[in-house]
Amino acid sequence: MCFKEKVAVLMSASPGTLGGLRGLTHVRSILGNIGVLVLPDQQAIGNAYQAFDENGNLKDEAQQTSILQLGSKLATVSVKLNLPV
Repeated sequence: MCFKEKVAVLMSASPGTLGGLRGLTHVRSILGNIGVLVLPDQQAIGNAYQAFDENGNLKDEAQQTSILQLGSKLATVSVKLNLPV
């Protein structure tokens, strides 16, 4: 199966205050059931229509840092498991 031995992190953004957080639970379950290793950390960006500047960058530096850290963790785990990034 094409999803086995893949690694993922979850992120979402939505206009609601929770940023799609409730949907991530279902995505995590689906990915886990098809053989994807889903890392425990995740990020949801609420009020997404206000969260990004005109260039598509997050206005909140803490959120931007969190997103970058998720990518870094994904790359680190993939390398440690000897998987393609």
